[in-house]
Amino acid sequence: MKAVEISSFGPPEVLRLTDRPEPVAGAGELVIAVTASGVNRPDVLQRRGFYPPPAGASDLPGLEVAGTVASGDAQAMQFAGFRVGERVCALVTGGGYAERCVAPIGQCLPVPEGLTDIEAASLPETFFTVWSNVFDRGALKKGETILIQGGGSGIGVTAIQLARAAGATVIVTVGSDDKASACIALGAQHVINHRTQDFAAEVLGLTSGRGVDVVLDIVAGDYVAREVGCLADDGRLVIISVQGGKSASFDAAEVMRRRLTITGSTLRSRSVEFKSAIARELRSKVWGWLASGVVKPVVFGVFPAFQAANAHALMESNRHIGKLVLSW
Repeated sequence: MKAVEISSFGPPEVLRLTDRPEPVAGAGELVIAVTASGVNRPDVLQRRGFYPPPAGASDLPGLEVAGTVASGDAQAMQFAGFRVGERVCALVTGGGYAERCVAPIGQCLPVPEGLTDIEAASLPETFFTVWSNVFDRGALKKGETILIQGGGSGIGVTAIQLARAAGATVIVTVGSDDKASACIALGAQHVINHRTQDFAAEVLGLTSGRGVDVVLDIVAGDYVAREVGCLADDGRLVIISVQGGKSASFDAAEVMRRRLTITGSTLRSRSVEFKSAIARELRSKVWGWLASGVVKPVVFGVFPAFQAANAHALMESNRHIGKLVLSW
């Protein structure tokens, strides 16, 4: 099969189209004939040598795919209701940049009605991540308010739509007018340009000093102290990336006094059982929103697989809004 590998750690140009043996499904797995592969920030980090795959995972980058079921564990497939030839998308721990990809059956979902494979490939990584962190760890509820850092990112456009569909008020930060307009179109009620405005002061102004119930943070670093300051009492700060740095200082007494929660997670290394539970939640609560158009995939650019380097360069430029996808 054709695949895109990381020939050495470095800039986008180290991504190289190559030939690899086709993978074989083990117990509880299936093989997907891949037509589209999502591109995500962790792929960039892996290419640069900062995010190694978990033990036993493929060395190929790629955490989400869409295509058709080619083969697999027949008994497990039958139990899960999948069949050869069915269109599916899946979250994987690696190996997504290839014409064939092995996925745990529990992490596979049918392509939502009306969506293309390109659109379906843009879903798993951000939808699994947002559901796990905004709704499970962050416990966002109807009527609450959430601040989403990086509203124009793949995580951001997903979080905006899911939070709005769940009945929350959404405030986002962005770095450009184009991204601000896109976030408003997706349902964000308030947009803050972090390049020209102090997001913490703006949040307190927008909430009449109360603050937000949940913050979804992809920055960390010196953002954490300001996020603590703009949380409402009993608020929850959920950190899912550290693009601004791993170290943070904040007022611990304020956390105690106002009963704040600071939490976070990574998804790639979690168990198949954990991710399968998220898949079941998505299928029962979110896939209907996708089929009805209440929530929509946001695909900014599609690249032939051999142009994976171009997709990575665009992602690192931060000029995109939403998701980037490779087509096979």
